[in-house]
Amino acid sequence: MAHPWRLYELTPSEVQERLTATGRLIVPAGTLESRGPHLPLGTDTIILERLADDLSARTGVVRTPALPFGARGGNRRGPMGTAGLSRKALHRVVNELIAAWEEDAGVREVHLLTAHAAEPHQEALGAVRAIGTVRVVDIFSLDFRGLLSRPDGPLHGGELDTSLMVFLRPELVKLSEAVDRYEATADKGRRLYGYILDRLTALCCPPSGVRLEPEL
Repeated sequence: MAHPWRLYELTPSEVQERLTATGRLIVPAGTLESRGPHLPLGTDTIILERLADDLSARTGVVRTPALPFGARGGNRRGPMGTAGLSRKALHRVVNELIAAWEEDAGVREVHLLTAHAAEPHQEALGAVRAIGTVRVVDIFSLDFRGLLSRPDGPLHGGELDTSLMVFLRPELVKLSEAVDRYEATADKGRRLYGYILDRLTALCCPPSGVRLEPEL
């Protein structure tokens, strides 16, 4: 059975072998943000961690540890426990990390996975300077028509991430505390997760060397 290639679990020689073979890295960029009273603060990070693992196992591309803090929006005060970086701080962190992996490890393609639509967060990731290619993939920007009963519902704390969490980590979801009744089930979360993973696989490691961009 294929296993994820986690950077922090590999020896230097194993890293050299993997990166020589692919020249690529998967970087999950999570958040510590409220996604509603029924979901944990690390919802984005939990989903992206699992996707990064499964994507790495499928493609053989090394995945880095998740970045647990995103760029905060205009409102600096959030529910208790939430925390984020300024746009400039997140941009600098990601810039320095990618520069190190490019200069020291020969990485030439980085896939930044995110699930946070806030403009400062997207700007911080999208403006990264690199020698090679940096692709920012917002998993919630994919086309979910036909998979959601309420496609016009809220992006965060709605049917999409609630269903994914019911599938991935049901013990962390408090549906009784949701402000709205979502048609979230483990089966729906499984189908959504499979769709996202298939789209990421096509982007990160397409067949026959043909690169496919995600449907937005």
